[in-house]
Formats: sequence, C-alpha cells, structure tokens
Amino acid sequence: MPRALPNLTVDELNQRVQLVIQSDPVLENLAVTGEILDFKVHRTGHAYFTLVGKESRLACVMFRSHAESLPEWPRTGDLVVVEGSVSVYLARGAYQLYARRLLPAGQGAQARAREELRRRLQEEGLFDPRNKRPLPRYPESALVLTSPTGAAVRDVLRVSRSRFPACSITVIPCNVQGEDAVSQILKAFARAGKLPKADVALLVRGGGSRDDLNASDDERVVRAVRSCPIPVVTGLGHEIDQTFSDLAADAAAPTPSAAAEKVFPDRRAVSSDLASLRRHAAAAVSRRIEEGAWLAEKLRGRLASVAERRLAETETGLENLGEFLGRSILSRIDLETHRLASLVSALEALSPVRVLSRGYISCETPEGRPVVSARSVETGDRLRLVFPDGRLGVRVEESESYDQGGCR
Repeated sequence: MPRALPNLTVDELNQRVQLVIQSDPVLENLAVTGEILDFKVHRTGHAYFTLVGKESRLACVMFRSHAESLPEWPRTGDLVVVEGSVSVYLARGAYQLYARRLLPAGQGAQARAREELRRRLQEEGLFDPRNKRPLPRYPESALVLTSPTGAAVRDVLRVSRSRFPACSITVIPCNVQGEDAVSQILKAFARAGKLPKADVALLVRGGGSRDDLNASDDERVVRAVRSCPIPVVTGLGHEIDQTFSDLAADAAAPTPSAAAEKVFPDRRAVSSDLASLRRHAAAAVSRRIEEGAWLAEKLRGRLASVAERRLAETETGLENLGEFLGRSILSRIDLETHRLASLVSALEALSPVRVLSRGYISCETPEGRPVVSARSVETGDRLRLVFPDGRLGVRVEESESYDQGGCR
C-alpha cells in the first residue's frame, strides 16, 4: 500500500521551511557578494533591493535602524558585500536576506577583520560601560595627547581658558594620524604614565577622512587607552564613525572642543555649584542645630522621666529593704532570745546553787578551793561548808576515807 503523503497547509509549509533555514547556523550570520539592483527606500525608512549574481537573484531588506547608518545610497550595478541573516518572509512564501551592513566589495575583507577585532575586544570587556571611570568634576591638571601644531590642541586650550582656567594643561606631542601615528600614540601614553599623576587625559585630533582614524582602531592603541591609569576622553574629530578608542575610553566626543567641554566645567556652572553648596551647607547647619535642640529637649524630658522613675524605684526598693531588714532583725532577735533561754536553762541546771538547793552542801578550803576527796583533808584542817543560804566555818575533828566502791 503506498505511503500517505504529508498534507500541509500553505502556512504550515512556509513555517516549516522557515524553521529549516533558521536552524542552519551559516544562514544566521553571513556575508553575500553581489551587484545592487533597484535599491529603493520606503517612506518607513526601510530599504529594499536585489542582489544579482551571475545566474540568480536574492531579495534583500534593510530595516531603517541599519539603513540610517549608510553614508550614501548604493546605485544599481555597484558591487557590494552585504552582511546579515537569511529567513523566510511568510506572507509571500519567499526567503530573503535581512541586511545589517552594506559595504563596497573592495572593503569587505577589511570590514570583516575590523568586526572580528571589535567582537574580541568586546568579549574581553574593553568596551564594557561598567569599567568606565568617572571624570573628575574639577580637574586640577590635564594631559593632552595630540599634534602640537594642529587645530585640535588650539581648540582644547581655547575651551579650557574660557571654561576652567584653573586647570593646568600639559601637551604630550604625538601624531594622531598617518603611518607613524600608532607608535607615537603609544609613546605618548607611556610618557603620560611617567609624568606626575594628572587628573584626566585627552586624546584628540582634528577633522579628516575615515581612513585617518585607522590608528584609533589599532588594538595596541585601544589597550593603551583602556590601561591608562587616569580617565581618558577621546575627541577624534569624526561626527559619524565611532572608533574602538572611543569605545574603550571613559568618555568620548565627536570633536576636540566637545571633548574639552566634557573635561572642563563651565565657570558659571562652578559658581552656581558653589552658591548651591553654600545654601546646602547653611541649610544643613540650621537643620543640625534644630535637630540638636530638639534632641536636647527630648533628652531633657527623657532624663527627667528616667530620674523620676529611678527615684520611685529606689524608694520602693528602700521600703522593701526596710521591711525585709525589720523582719530579719525580729526573726534574729527571736532566734537569739530562744537560744539565750536555752543557755540559761542549761546553766541553771548545771549551777551548784541548784545542786545545793536539793539538800547538798559544798565543801571548800578557806582559800576557796573545792574539797573533792576526804583524803585531801587532815584532822584539824579548817574548812568552809557552803549552803544555799550561807556558809559555815568548821574544823575537822576526825577523818576517815573510803575505798572507790564507797565501802569502809
């Protein structure tokens, strides 16, 4: 049985072809060489044209954002190199080249080499806006790298004198265009690194053709701009093209005068800034005084409140302490009274008077020494007998001792 054929709608087929084309990485970014035919610019600003080969044609479109960068419109018969990507225009079911750049064919290889260098420097971060340093607001000294006899240095000096004459200028002479421009610019940056540190450097040149900017696109010059220890401002005298040195600099301007205006503040703006600073300072001082007075009043009230609270807490604490001490003293008195009564009872129980009151008498010598044994007394000794209610003096008429068992 024959295999059923896929049944697609026109839209599905065009979309499928578009997916096939878009999946090819070669067609995403390529350059195509051919002759221009019927170059037309629509009222929207988009450009439409055809590239003609030996045996075929290719429809092309360049949107306004890219067409505006063309220095002039190409003419029919011009041999050009078109850079862009291929895709399908679904509404017509036709593939076409979406152009981003259009160059004369002789410049194609040079343009591709420049684009490759730009991509590599961009990936290294040399053009990253986050790496750009702020320019000093009020520079005290500036370096100018340029030809000492060109119009560029005169423009910079004129702007600096009129806007901010307080800044000192040091010119480091170097050719900024021509065959030896690259080596001289590199030497100028090397010399700048050996001079007493300035606040900012300007790399400027007067007007000229696009070819005169080649030194500013040199990789060595770009790296020198980026590695300079102080901020660099470029003014390379070309209103349309932006060089790689412009992209690597901390700030860029189309002309030397515009570059100088970025570096040197206007005296009137400085005076206005000073007046504004005075007003802000006076307002800040007044505000701080008011804040200080308010804070002092707040602290005064807080201290009074704290003092009252602490005094009340102290009074309460003293009252509690007095009650505690009173209870403690009374408890101690009761305890000591009880102990004293116990001692008195114990002493009374051991008192000889208590013993005598039970019918016993105490015998002692005239000197008061107790007589505790009959053997210590001899006949004729004088003794004293102590009763609970008095004493008697006696003389021993006879003496008789017993053994320890109490028997005769």
